[in-house]
Amino acid sequence: MSALLPVLILLASLVPAGLTFFVPDHRRVLRNTLSLGGAVLKLGLVAFMLFEVADGTVYESRLEFAPGLYLLLRVDALALLFVSLSAVLWFLTTIYAIAYFGKKPELSRFFGFFSLCVAATTGLALSGTLISFFIFYELLTLSTWPLLVHKRDGKSLAAGRAYLAYALPAGAVLLAAIVWLESVVGPVEFTVPPDLDRLDDISLRIIFAMFVVGFGVKAALIPLHGWLPKAMVAPAPVSALLHAVAVVKAGAFGILRLVFDVFGLDRVAALGLGTQLAVLASATILWGSLQALRQTEIKKRLAYSTVSQVSYIVLGVALGGPYAVTGGVVHLVHQGLMKITLFFCAGIFDQQAGVSRIDALNGIGVRMPWTAACFTIGAMGMVGLPPTAGFVTKFYLGVGALQSGAPWAVGVLVASTLLNAAYFLPLVYRMWFIDAPPEERPVEAPALLIGPAVVTALASLAVGVLAGAAISPLGWATLIVEREYLP
Repeated sequence: MSALLPVLILLASLVPAGLTFFVPDHRRVLRNTLSLGGAVLKLGLVAFMLFEVADGTVYESRLEFAPGLYLLLRVDALALLFVSLSAVLWFLTTIYAIAYFGKKPELSRFFGFFSLCVAATTGLALSGTLISFFIFYELLTLSTWPLLVHKRDGKSLAAGRAYLAYALPAGAVLLAAIVWLESVVGPVEFTVPPDLDRLDDISLRIIFAMFVVGFGVKAALIPLHGWLPKAMVAPAPVSALLHAVAVVKAGAFGILRLVFDVFGLDRVAALGLGTQLAVLASATILWGSLQALRQTEIKKRLAYSTVSQVSYIVLGVALGGPYAVTGGVVHLVHQGLMKITLFFCAGIFDQQAGVSRIDALNGIGVRMPWTAACFTIGAMGMVGLPPTAGFVTKFYLGVGALQSGAPWAVGVLVASTLLNAAYFLPLVYRMWFIDAPPEERPVEAPALLIGPAVVTALASLAVGVLAGAAISPLGWATLIVEREYLP
C-alpha cells in the first residue's frame, strides 16, 4: 500500500483533469465536483502521510520503462512540503475560480488544463530522479500554456508565444545538461549526490550553468524573466496559481534540488558556484523590486514583486548556511501564501469594481473592506513586518547571511525591504486613507470569491505567529535541513 501512495497523490489531480475535458460546459455541478473532489482527496492523502514522513518514513513508487530508464515518485520531507502547499492552494484556488468565472463558456477546457497543471506540479515535487523531474517540468510548460491563452485575444496569444519562446529553449538546455551529466555518472536519484569526480571542474561549471538556465526561466531569474510580466493578461486564478505554487516555484524547487541533491552543497562551495548563484539571486531581488516601482497596473506590480521574492529562495539555497537554507526552503510556503492572497484580491478588485490600475484604488477600503484588508495583510507580509510570514523569512535569511560569512547579503535584504515598502505602502495608503469619488458604492465580493483570500491572508499571519511550532512551515523546513541537508 505504501508504494501506491505517491501514485494516488498524482492521480488525485491527473484523473479529474482527464475526465473534466469530456464534461459538457453546461454540466457545472459535475465539473466542479470533479475538481473539488480531487483536491479534497489530495488533501486527505497529504494529511495521512504527514506524521509518518515527519517520523522518517519515505514512500516510493518506481515504474520501469527500460533498463536505466524509470519514473520514480518519492515522498520525502521536502517533496511533502511542496505537495502540501500545492494541495492546499489548489483547493482554495479551485473555489476561487468557480466563483470568479461563474457561467462563462469553455470552462471544462479551462479546469481540465488547470487540474493537469496541478498534476504536473505534483509530479515534479514527487520526482525522485532527474529524468522524472524533467518529464513533469515539461508537462508543466505544456499544461500552463492553454491557461495563459484562455481568453484567446491578441494580448493573451502574444503572452503565450512569449512564454513558449522562453520555456521551450530552456527545456532543451535542461535536457542537454541532464544527458551530459547522466552519460558520465549514470541515472541521478535525489537521495545522495552522485560521484561527480569523473567530470573535470570546467565541465561541472558548464553543466551547473546549463541547469540554472533551464530552471531559471521558470524561477524568473534575470535576464530570463521577461515572460512573467506579460503573462499577467491571464485570468486572475491563473495568475494566482502561476505565482504561488506552479511555474515560478517549479524553477526555484529545481534549483534547490540541483544544489543539494545533484551537486551537493560541498561541491557547489568548492567550485565557487554558490557565491555566483547568490549574486545572481541578489541582482534579481533588487532589479525586480525596482521594476515593480515603475508599474501602474496592480497585477504587473505584483508580477515584478514575484520576480524579486522568488529569488529569496534561491539566495537562501546559494548561501548554504543552516539558517539561510531554512529561510529559503520555508519561503516556498510563505511566498505562496502571501502572493496568492494578493492575486486573489487583485482579481476581485478587477472583477467586482473594474479596478486594475493603482491610481483607481482610492478609497476602495471603504467600498470593499474585506478584500482591502486581505490585500493589506499580504502586502505587509511582503514588506516583512512582524508577525507575518515575510518577517520570518527575512529574519532567517539575514541571520543565515551572517552565519555564512556573507554580510553583503544583509544589505541586499535591507534594500529589498525598503523597496518592498516603497511599492506596496502607497497602495495600502490609497485604499484606506484617500477618499473615493462620492458616486462610488460598496461592491464587496460574494463569500465564495472573498473566502479563499481571507483563508490565505489569515494563514500568512498564522505561520508567522506560530512559527515556533513543530508543525509550522518553519518547523518543517528546519526538519528538512537538519535531517537531509545539513545534519
